[in-house]
Amino acid sequence: MVRRTREDALATRNSLLDAAELVFHAHGVSRTSLSDIALQAGTSRGAIYWHFKDKADLFNAMMERVTLPLEATFQRLGADPAVDALQGMRQAMLDALKQTETDERTRRVFEVATHKVEYVEELQAVRQRHLSIRNQCIEQTGKALQRAARQRQLRLPMPVAHAAHGLHALVDGLIQNWLLEPGDFGLVKVGRQAMDAYLAGLGFEATTDLPATVTAG
Repeated sequence: MVRRTREDALATRNSLLDAAELVFHAHGVSRTSLSDIALQAGTSRGAIYWHFKDKADLFNAMMERVTLPLEATFQRLGADPAVDALQGMRQAMLDALKQTETDERTRRVFEVATHKVEYVEELQAVRQRHLSIRNQCIEQTGKALQRAARQRQLRLPMPVAHAAHGLHALVDGLIQNWLLEPGDFGLVKVGRQAMDAYLAGLGFEATTDLPATVTAG
């Protein structure tokens, strides 16, 4: 009975996240109320407050279903000293582009986060999480670039922090522009070429062309 209750609670939580994803995408985050989400999920506002503190908490949980696997990939960068740091970082970024381009949920959630959220007072927790994710990504990218330069005995032409910010802006900007009109260009194809050109500008030799993969789960 306890196990069944937990399964029911998890199913309700997931249905609320599914509903939030659809309603946020259709109407924008600021214009969506918790009542709208409850109606879409076929439940009550009370069910929402049982699982989430407020709309920002619900939004962040919706984001985490998509971003946590990608965050975990970046956090593992450099965990194995035998792995080439440059190739590991490049592959992680290609995987993120591939998941955005091919997975409907990822695309929808990223579109909400990029184009359909305003950082008004009630969503300051969303802004803080966005900043936290960005800063962690830049930090891990910087560490990977530093290890890659050390492995190749290469002196970067700019401070590593600046190089990491530039690479992050390149990949993040490609995703944001692709989401405006996904049919305009191939995100992985253009992303691979742009990223390799940027890395070449930092002095790294041409990289082996690895296929972008999406980790299950």
